[in-house]
Amino acid sequence: MKKRGLIAAILMMGSIGAFAEVTLPKILGSGMVLQREKPVPIWGYAVAGEVVTVKFGNETKTATTNANGEWKVILDAMPASAKGVELTVSGTNKIVLTDILVGEVWLCSGQSNMSYEMRKNSKVAKPDTSTANSPIDEVERAHNPQIRIFLVTQKNLRKTGGNSGNEKGGWAIAEDSALRAFSAVGYFYAKNLNHDLKVPVGIIASAISGSRIEPWMPLEAFNAVPYFKENNVKIDGDPGKLYVNMIQPVAPFALRGFLWYQGESGAYLNETIGYAYKMEALINYWRKLWSDKNLPFYYVQIAPYLYKKDSDTKITHTEFTEPELREAQTAALAIPHTGMIVTTDLNDDIKNIHPPFKWEVGRRLELIALANTYDRKDVVFSGPMYSGMKISGDKIILDFKYTGGGLVSHDGKPLTFFTIAGKDGKFVEAKAEIQGNTVVVSSPLVKEPTAAHFAWTEIAQPNFYNKAGLPAVPFRTDNPLKFTYTDN
Repeated sequence: MKKRGLIAAILMMGSIGAFAEVTLPKILGSGMVLQREKPVPIWGYAVAGEVVTVKFGNETKTATTNANGEWKVILDAMPASAKGVELTVSGTNKIVLTDILVGEVWLCSGQSNMSYEMRKNSKVAKPDTSTANSPIDEVERAHNPQIRIFLVTQKNLRKTGGNSGNEKGGWAIAEDSALRAFSAVGYFYAKNLNHDLKVPVGIIASAISGSRIEPWMPLEAFNAVPYFKENNVKIDGDPGKLYVNMIQPVAPFALRGFLWYQGESGAYLNETIGYAYKMEALINYWRKLWSDKNLPFYYVQIAPYLYKKDSDTKITHTEFTEPELREAQTAALAIPHTGMIVTTDLNDDIKNIHPPFKWEVGRRLELIALANTYDRKDVVFSGPMYSGMKISGDKIILDFKYTGGGLVSHDGKPLTFFTIAGKDGKFVEAKAEIQGNTVVVSSPLVKEPTAAHFAWTEIAQPNFYNKAGLPAVPFRTDNPLKFTYTDN
């Protein structure tokens, strides 16, 4: 017992020593962007009972450290500002953070298509070089001090040691080596947002190649969603493994919302409706962590890829593996304050699971934000989405929302990747014609149609768009996945 007591005393002394001076979490640093028009938490660590003073601009806030060595103040909501300002934190020591802006802050996460670095941009197989300022060359010329980036790794946000204000590898202007290693989707989203809103933008990228959805939240997140208990779903995939070091330490840094690009791992696992409920668990838990159930969550539907060729002895994939995962992603739109972009047209090689055109992914995500977060009524943010059908003789008439000024064939050719079936359930290629805001599908082989599919194969790269230039969402009219959102 004496030995255990001695060890405990040593550990406590070490803990107190670690916080003998005021320190900050590593997400707080010079060059950062603070979220405009929201209360902004500033927090850190010090010895218990210490009074800490935070000054930013004309505002001063104080807090007293609790028994665990933690303190936090809340700065008042501020308007956007592109003028760099100092933030000072004072206790037994003084920390001075410099060149801090106020604007819009977003956190982007997911697997390899979100972590896909800007340096890979220059290796695109078929670059768009039609203009002098091609996205291919962006990393070579980028220099906009109003765009700031923070790249999270599995180590750099750990609490150990804290931040004395002189940390390297923190916030940076989006340029040079820092930008080369940063998320291309995150950067192009920020670039578009800065251009359209005329305010500074901060992007935090926290993504890991090959990661499943489970590691991005703790087991507690799944337990809060009834679906998993009611259906006896076993949760594997290391829940919480990435969350602990790559998401939790970011909170409560004030954000406007989240961007998510993940799902390829789910397709490999033949996931269907379960993936939608995993998205529900993730979204609910992240919103709970930030104490805001309305935080926007915008995500990318996975692009065409030959999953079928990767079948092994354990899991067999078919041409419908990907459409079913994409259907689950579409179903998750029932979760409030979410949005999804379609990427059926953004892969120039369907043997490549990493489509190159990340600037367009960033642009389309920004359209959702402009329309739904920043209330730009003139912005079309989605391609055509199936909303209903009726049978008329030997034809099926499909209705759509998000028609964006009208339905079109993007290349002027007959619409592709529509199929139709009768009572036998056998789908055949269909003739599809646009009539107003509907599409009429038929086939001479099907006299009494019952169902239609669109882009219901992993190789589908259809030409069905709206006049705003956005591709239609894949769908099937028969046996769609049923997803019920639980507001908890």
